[in-house]
Amino acid sequence: MPDGLREPSGLIGSAQRALRVLEIVASEGDGITAKAVARRAGYKLSTTYHLLNTLTHEGYLIRLGHGRGFGLGYKVGGLYQKLCEELDVGDTVRDELRLLHQRTRAAAYYSVFRDTQVVVAAVADSPEFPRAKPLDFGFHEAVHATAFGKAMLASLGQRERREYLASAGMAKLTERTTVRVHDLDAELAEVARVGMAMEIEEFRPEIACVSAPVYDTANRVAGAVAFSVPAHEFHNRRPLLEQAARAGATRISLLLAANEEQDLKLG
Repeated sequence: MPDGLREPSGLIGSAQRALRVLEIVASEGDGITAKAVARRAGYKLSTTYHLLNTLTHEGYLIRLGHGRGFGLGYKVGGLYQKLCEELDVGDTVRDELRLLHQRTRAAAYYSVFRDTQVVVAAVADSPEFPRAKPLDFGFHEAVHATAFGKAMLASLGQRERREYLASAGMAKLTERTTVRVHDLDAELAEVARVGMAMEIEEFRPEIACVSAPVYDTANRVAGAVAFSVPAHEFHNRRPLLEQAARAGATRISLLLAANEEQDLKLG
């Protein structure tokens, strides 16, 4: 969770601990031991064993043979696949995003609306050109401070946008973050006019991003393509990144239209 975003009250601690264990196993890969999980999580070993055994019983983890520790269970894959379907992101979109990442030598993102919520649906990066943490699949916070969030918020009516921001909040993540609705409204009006959003060190220090909207067949904004680079590179790279964002958004809009047409034929 980004700094400045508060954790809500009324959460269930045991569920949080189980999910923390699941995340640790996922990040470490096959073979992490119970002792290593306990150390990473800061839990007692006995508590960690209970959590690991519960997650294994439910199919979210597996116990590897010959005492080789734990790994992700097969239920996780089904959940991921289902969520990808809900977010309408398939292999063609992910492949296009990887190509955009390779061509621009910048981390690339694809975000969509899930109901009215802005969600990161795919990320393409590499060790040489990494994503801006914690932007990852499923990230849905701080839309007021991200370029893709601005590109998509700009498509909403003022009342709908203000309701969204009143619910989500406008946390001050850096010294540059816009936290006044009036100021953001003025910026989003310009984003809607030019069809391009940007942010420089608003979401994370030393990171800058650009984003262009993706349209559905009814010419409504359905998503956005974005790139992030180190802020000190942004001035020189901005024209090419903006060009790539527009071209990528157009390409993904066409892919989505083709997928919709195919679905109609099959239906």
